[in-house]
Amino acid sequence: MPPSSVDEPISPPPSARTRPAGDLPAAPTLTDRVARFASAFIGGPFGDHAVDPPRRRFWIPIRVILLTGLIAFAVNWLQKYPCSAGGWVDWQQYTNACYTDIRALWGAEKLNEGAVPYRDHPVEYPVLTGWFMGVLGQLAYRLGGVAGTDGGPIFWHLNAIVLFICGAAAIAVLHKIREDNRRTDLPGPNPDPALVHSRPSRPWDAMMLAAAPVILVTATVNWDLFAVALSMPFFLYWQRSRPVMAGLFLGLAVAAKFYALLFIGPLLILALRQKRLLPALQATATAAIVWAVINGPVAYLWPDSWMRFFELNSERPVDWGTGWYVLRGVTGWESLWDSEFVNDLYLVCFALSCLGIAALGYFAQRRRAGEAFGLKGSSSADVVPRLAQLCFLVIATFLLFGKVWSQQYVLWLLPLAVLARPKWGFFLVWQAAELFYFFSFYGKMLQVSAEDGRGIPEAVFLAAAASRWLAVAIMCALVVQEILIPRLDAVRSLPVRPRQAARPPLPREAADRAPAEAP
Repeated sequence: MPPSSVDEPISPPPSARTRPAGDLPAAPTLTDRVARFASAFIGGPFGDHAVDPPRRRFWIPIRVILLTGLIAFAVNWLQKYPCSAGGWVDWQQYTNACYTDIRALWGAEKLNEGAVPYRDHPVEYPVLTGWFMGVLGQLAYRLGGVAGTDGGPIFWHLNAIVLFICGAAAIAVLHKIREDNRRTDLPGPNPDPALVHSRPSRPWDAMMLAAAPVILVTATVNWDLFAVALSMPFFLYWQRSRPVMAGLFLGLAVAAKFYALLFIGPLLILALRQKRLLPALQATATAAIVWAVINGPVAYLWPDSWMRFFELNSERPVDWGTGWYVLRGVTGWESLWDSEFVNDLYLVCFALSCLGIAALGYFAQRRRAGEAFGLKGSSSADVVPRLAQLCFLVIATFLLFGKVWSQQYVLWLLPLAVLARPKWGFFLVWQAAELFYFFSFYGKMLQVSAEDGRGIPEAVFLAAAASRWLAVAIMCALVVQEILIPRLDAVRSLPVRPRQAARPPLPREAADRAPAEAP
């Protein structure tokens, strides 16, 4: 698939072309056409005579980015506020699109009675998320008792505050990853520092996470920002060649939400390709130990409650908005009502996708990578697939073929998409498709819940779900394209393939192209 015209590289000004790649941060207005267009509203793109780095003491990139994220979280708080009291009347949780699992589960998980998760009531989430809601639930229950009021609103606001902190932490860590932006594909225990830091610093990539439109509506639908905040340090510490710390955070992330478990496959594939299996095994073993330490006591003391998460995932039928739901709605395929059949079909499709991603990670640009590592004299090529690219593909295919695709799962993909392909063009198209689905979902919920004919037609909901599915699939195709053609990858900042120079025009007086006489 050809790259989008809005994402093609832009030639930097002459003063920028002579700088070493890793010395100064990459200016977004010089590398992304959408950022260049948007800059026209605040003074225009980075100029040839601009001071670089700018003489600013307070508004450095990380503070600007975090302020943007905090504004987005504040908007999300306002958007969910009508549902915080829990006294839903006339389906306002759907008409206002303010539904949040956090508020709904205050009563469903018996937190309003002071129940301790797993001990007093089975919880449908992994252990670390269960303890997260349990600690805040106990605090809200006791504060409500002291104040003589319902602890439900207190519970929601406490969760919102902590989740916003988690979101800010995820933004800060992603900024650190891209500010450093070092290579991890170089061989040997002590690679050349000049090559390690040969990629340009890209601190402004974190703005894509802070300003992502879906943050405005999904940040506090569930506890996913908690897991996202735990997963981001895994990429930071792996980039810094600290496998034990990377494994620590990977284990914590898996204990919060199981999707992070899928990072292990890409990690091992790249380790096999680079013949550096020991650090990957150290990270994996550390993650397994951390996960076992967190889950072991709960599994031993309350095994039935601990198993509830696994049982629920195996029993759930095809959920709203998944690819299988769209397929069933379009084709009328009755077998898709059978959860066991869909489970088997999903496993086959996802397994085949993982095999394809593994082959891509292991074989893509293998010959050029070999030349770069000294087999034929080259020492600077940057062509090995990046870990974030493969992780994005695995999580995306997990959602594309999964039978459950809740609206907040977009938060899993957001930081991975920024790390894998930090280009604003199609990123915003994907975000628009996610927003279309978000509001269509509540229109569909209103249509099946209310009895007065409100809501949206099924065809509109199918179109919204299909557009989200297609947008994520196209994002996958673009990431695969950049793995196969590394010069298109903005993170690497490889030189664009030189074009053949145009033949100079003939002088005006040369009306006859052929010489008058043979030389």
